[in-house]
Amino acid sequence: MAPEPLESIGFVAKRTGNAVSLIRYYANEALIPSVRTQGGNRMFPRSVIRRVSFILIAQNMGYALDDIRQLLQTLPDNRTPNKEDWATLSEVFNAHITNRIAELTALKSSLEGCIGCGCLSLDKCNLYNKHDRIAEKGAGARFLLGDSPSDTVIK
Repeated sequence: MAPEPLESIGFVAKRTGNAVSLIRYYANEALIPSVRTQGGNRMFPRSVIRRVSFILIAQNMGYALDDIRQLLQTLPDNRTPNKEDWATLSEVFNAHITNRIAELTALKSSLEGCIGCGCLSLDKCNLYNKHDRIAEKGAGARFLLGDSPSDTVIK
């Protein structure tokens, strides 16, 4: 099998619509493979174009670079990823998307029920957290993580 053609950093940047500095950053962070020429220039396998696109999509979905790196490590560095490689990776993405949709649907229902009623009563609001009592349960959006507004009631 013939080696994959190598492209310059400028070509990859232009082809993906990104700055050269971003391509360099991704290479420094081991998100995309590169090789050095004898003159010290970086060259990239053409398949890096797909990897950069994947990284940008994953970042837009809220993935951290460490998570993206782990996902990309399942793809081959020394050959162009094939349909099966990407299909395997898409299964992980599909599970994440399904979970995210469920979380957003639950949030939407909470907001519709609260704002939709029109009363905006703080005594009845499922999102109200008087005196930040839910903070005792830990950091983060506790109601979205499964804690109940009733957990804030003083006993």
